[in-house]
Amino acid sequence: MASQGWRFPCLQLLVLFAAASAMASAAVPAPSAPAAPIRTLLLDGLGKDAVPLDGPWQFHLGDNPAWAAPSFDDSQWEQLTADKTWGAQTHPSYTGFAWYRRAITITPAPGVKPDFSLLIPHIDDVYEIYWNGKLVGQLGSMPPHLVEYVTAPWQIYSLNPGQQAGPVSGVLAIRVFKGPLASNDPADLGGFEALPLLGSPAAIAAAKGSRDFRWLRSQQFLFGLTSLYALVALLSFIAWVRDRSQWLLFWMTILAFCPAVDLLTTGMRQMYPFNFQIVVAQTFIEIRETSQWFLLLWLLQIHEYRKLVRFARIAATISIVSGALDSLSFSFFPNLISEFQFQIVDAFFTCCALPFEVVPAILVTFAILRHKRLDSSRWLVAIIAFLNATTYWLENLFVQGVRITHFTINERINAPLITINGNALNILLILRTLLFLSIVYAVIRYVVDTQRRQTSLEQEFQNARELQQVLVPETLPTLAGFTLTSAYRPAQEVGGDFFQIIPVENGSTLVVLGDVSGKGLKAAMAVSMIVGAVRTLVENTSSPAEILAGINRRLIGRLQGGFATAIALRLDGNGACTIASAGHPAPYVNDQELTFPGALPLGVMPTAVFEELRFNLGERDQLALYTDGLLEARSQSGDLYSFGRLKTLFATRPTAEQAAQAAVNFGQDDDITVLTLTRMTANA
Repeated sequence: MASQGWRFPCLQLLVLFAAASAMASAAVPAPSAPAAPIRTLLLDGLGKDAVPLDGPWQFHLGDNPAWAAPSFDDSQWEQLTADKTWGAQTHPSYTGFAWYRRAITITPAPGVKPDFSLLIPHIDDVYEIYWNGKLVGQLGSMPPHLVEYVTAPWQIYSLNPGQQAGPVSGVLAIRVFKGPLASNDPADLGGFEALPLLGSPAAIAAAKGSRDFRWLRSQQFLFGLTSLYALVALLSFIAWVRDRSQWLLFWMTILAFCPAVDLLTTGMRQMYPFNFQIVVAQTFIEIRETSQWFLLLWLLQIHEYRKLVRFARIAATISIVSGALDSLSFSFFPNLISEFQFQIVDAFFTCCALPFEVVPAILVTFAILRHKRLDSSRWLVAIIAFLNATTYWLENLFVQGVRITHFTINERINAPLITINGNALNILLILRTLLFLSIVYAVIRYVVDTQRRQTSLEQEFQNARELQQVLVPETLPTLAGFTLTSAYRPAQEVGGDFFQIIPVENGSTLVVLGDVSGKGLKAAMAVSMIVGAVRTLVENTSSPAEILAGINRRLIGRLQGGFATAIALRLDGNGACTIASAGHPAPYVNDQELTFPGALPLGVMPTAVFEELRFNLGERDQLALYTDGLLEARSQSGDLYSFGRLKTLFATRPTAEQAAQAAVNFGQDDDITVLTLTRMTANA
């Protein structure tokens, strides 16, 4: 993991032995040329301005507390400049301790108090500042309790010489520690990255303010884009909470939320320890990338392929875990593992995650090969996602081992293509921005289409409900000598259960109760056809078997592979009952189930024959008709309501509402319809 960027390190196992050799050679400093004569930096007439500490600095690898003393003889040290790192000068790939020293004589301008401050640029990675042997400032903590602040802005430190007038002389010594190089770190790291400035407190404060302003100006595009990310994340989350079935909105929330976390932890130059920053940033980058995969699964309409979804889940798990563990390895150094062990850990987790960075390109290719019919907005997402994934993978691939391979492809990818008002935009940032905008556009199209379909579906349900009010009577008729109760509990807004109670000749009553396979408007239309057939047939016959046979003939070929079960009952005023069943659950008389001969459901075979059963209801006897939703109620543990519980239930002579509620309390799984007829006593 590079300390300069947050991209995942890759490919180091391929160059492991070469890297080990390079590290070993880098650990032993190369012989230095004879040091040039030491020159004291003379700053005459220093007033309210700030001056850079340019020119040669005495430099030495290693660590010795005595090197902070102003009396120490550093004449044999080599000389480096502070405008660039030691890796870019004479010590590429060197990690560990090193010291800079500079003799300075300051002659204040007349009337100027000799109170000066230092503006220290970023020093890679940890540093301590000594003025005449006294510690005047530091950033981070040295090993063994290593604490780094790699995203900290330039820091101000006061020299405070304590003099009222006259020249100020001393030695500025800076102790530096450079942490281990990750697999995608270049060789030119370590130490100063720019010249420090010296001047009056006001001049140094002004110089820092000017630098901070230029930095803020250069981040305008990033801040604006991240703000858009955060807004989209909030809106997507609110929309997803309203409808948890919209997984596209869930993944959009995750994708848009991660950049905001990255900006808060690493992009705002906050003083967070590097160990914390790298773990949070790397983990959320992996979450951002993997959430993009699942977003593509839904946008490209390939989420129904279970093997592909399983592959994406496995790849996401490996990538996130590898990224988190790889970033945690920085916390293990130097207390638990050595630098070489760190390189091995870094290489292992890098190779685990690198292959999965091309998953978006795989998903897009899969969608193309499956000839998915997508609208233009989704194809735009597919094209940009393919380009972004390929570019991102190439950049991560060729940056691995770059200090050994010296590949420059990643430099070309990260080179600015255009600069707008001080904001440099490279190809990756442009592609990622275009991908995000195209995804937002596609998601908006998806939400609008979904709402349109939902409105149409709600209208369909409304039509079905209005139709069902006719098919399932809300008010029961009065039957002389009998008490009727009914209950209807659809599992969805519109179910396929129905019943009709129709007076016929000679004071008899025809009761038809049934269940059509399927749900929604399609089932309601089938029920309406059955009810229409019943009311037509009852004009010519009151025989339950003939009515079922007539319904069956009319349903053949009209249910599109579906079927219906039904039971028809003719009830006479004296309690005589004639009943026929078409594959429907047998009713109960009190706690006894009637026994029917076998019969096919309606709409299956045109020549189906239905037989009639005759019996009498005595005074206080109760006949209970029901649909299979009562029998098939299922508890949370998976148990069915079963015939045993049904027998116990009807033995209590419940009303239809009580019977239906018992099944609902047990665990409703399907539409439930119950109809009870109880014969009253003669003097009731």
